[in-house]
Amino acid sequence: MSQQPASSTLVEPAAEPAEILRIAERRLLEERGRITQEEALLIQQLPDDQLTHLADLAHRVRVDYCGEEISLGSIISGKTGGCPEDCNFCSQSTTFGTEVAPTGLIPYDQLLAAAKATAETGATEFCIIYAVRGPDERLMEHVLECVRLVRENVPTVEVACSVGLLTQDQADAMAAAGAHRYNHNLEAPRSHFDKICSTHKWEDRRRTCEMVKAAGMELCTGGIIGLGETSEQRIEFAFQLAELEPDEVPMNFLNPRAGTPLGEQELVSPTEAIRTIALFRLIMPAAKLRYAGGREVTLGDLQAMGLKSGINAMITGNYLTTLGRGVNDDLLMLDDLQMPINAISKVM
Repeated sequence: MSQQPASSTLVEPAAEPAEILRIAERRLLEERGRITQEEALLIQQLPDDQLTHLADLAHRVRVDYCGEEISLGSIISGKTGGCPEDCNFCSQSTTFGTEVAPTGLIPYDQLLAAAKATAETGATEFCIIYAVRGPDERLMEHVLECVRLVRENVPTVEVACSVGLLTQDQADAMAAAGAHRYNHNLEAPRSHFDKICSTHKWEDRRRTCEMVKAAGMELCTGGIIGLGETSEQRIEFAFQLAELEPDEVPMNFLNPRAGTPLGEQELVSPTEAIRTIALFRLIMPAAKLRYAGGREVTLGDLQAMGLKSGINAMITGNYLTTLGRGVNDDLLMLDDLQMPINAISKVM
């Protein structure tokens, strides 16, 4: 969905906080326009006593653009560890002395059991993730067979994949096999990326995202908040994501892994996490913002507030190398908030 250009500057920096939010509300909900990067920075600088008002606006924008429903999904590792890349947050890299042992490719029966378990929870998204730079011929054959098997045997979930950097032919092959969505995170703002990875460039990641869209798959791209970037760089990052017009944006928060260069990185504060979620929603009003890794340790008891601050999708269960929140706990939280779970829109 193309974004309408924003009009001139939202407000002067000296404007009252309530006025900043009122004008943003009019821009997004009445004019169906977009805020600029400069305007987002003004909103980000609002005092903490305005946080609940910011969260409320983000929630109303979410409901207006995306509806009331929450989308549930799960992820599974198709191959764990042994990755040659040196992303400083990742315990699956061979560069760092972590305790994550490399595995082979996931057996097909294990894959199908996980997909069926996902469907039984009411989730509609199932993403298979591989710790690799990109797929070789053997891995591509495995990925395409995984997509086929899940489509044929668990038709109530849509299949997504994440296999690193792609060529256009590989992206086209996944789309032809029936992969609904491809996940490839930009991970960090462009101005900060060289601080977290040296084995490939931010531009490499963006090119893969462009190939995914060219192949006709939905694009899921986001990153990790709390990699040492500044608050201003988080706004930069949100606008770089918005330029790609992604269908889905996973909201990860760093959960430091022992043995990695960011193993001692301080967690983002819960209030800063809520502020970031709300701003991402205002910057990308129509995207699916999915709660992902790190929400449990970063937000704790404020996870429900995040769902009222712009989130409209969740990864349930465990993540790749970290434990997540129990599925039943998430379902109870949604029930308490009276948030309906969406059903799949088509049988694949």
